[in-house]
Parts: sequence; structure tokens; C-alpha cells
Amino acid sequence: PFEAWMEVDMRSEEDPNLNAIDSIFRASVQQALEEENEIRREGPPLTVDVELVGNRPSGRVATDAPLIQRASAIIHEFGGTPEYDSSSTNANIPFSRGIPAVTIGRGGSGGDGHSPGEWWLNENGAAAIQQGVLLLIAQAGLAG
Repeated sequence: PFEAWMEVDMRSEEDPNLNAIDSIFRASVQQALEEENEIRREGPPLTVDVELVGNRPSGRVATDAPLIQRASAIIHEFGGTPEYDSSSTNANIPFSRGIPAVTIGRGGSGGDGHSPGEWWLNENGAAAIQQGVLLLIAQAGLAG
């Protein structure tokens, strides 16, 4: 082909690990380019442009932090069970600025994430909004 492109999504909970993954990726691309150019039969040498499209800094909040404890209590109050997991979410931006953050449920279920077949079923979105508002009030110190 005249031209090809790809997007590579690299994720890690630790910035040093992410930097290492990025370095390995870039070195691998460079090695592949050199190998392909060595065996090309005609035409100009191949070129590669590696461009950073986005950056989600990593971070986490300890499960015993007040924010997490409040979010957990609210989830329990609504009959749920908190899940303490790491993920790439919009909470990454506050993390990068030293601001504690949490991602709470959306009140539904889905599947086939990040694919053309991704789907979402809003099963109880109103409760998710209520949980978010209660967490906001609790964090603001307005709860009695």
C-alpha cells in the first residue's frame, strides 16, 4: 500500500512502566523499519512517523482515603458492592494534578467495549446520578 496507519493504546498504573512500554514500542518500530528497508526491492525507503495522540497520566487513591470511604458507603447504602480497581478514566486528569478522584458506576451494563459492537443498557441511571450527588454533598461537608 501507498500508506498505512495504526493507533496503539498503551496503559499502565505506573508512569515509569508506561514510559518503558513506550520506549520498547518506539525501538521495535524503528527496528522493523530498518529491517523492511533492508529487503525492499524498489522505490524510496519507507518512513515512519510516531505521534502521541493523547496522554492519560496514571494515579490511584488508597482505599482508606476519605473520598473512597465515602463512595464505598454510598454504594453500600444503595445495595451495591464497591469494586476497587484501576482503569483508564477521566479521573486520570485529576490524578495528574494531585487531586484525589474516583469513578463511580453508571447505573447500567455494557459489553464489547472499544469495538464497533460496543453496547450499553441503562438499567438504573437515576440511582447512579443520586449516588454521584450524594458523594458530592458528602465531599463538600454538607451531609449531616
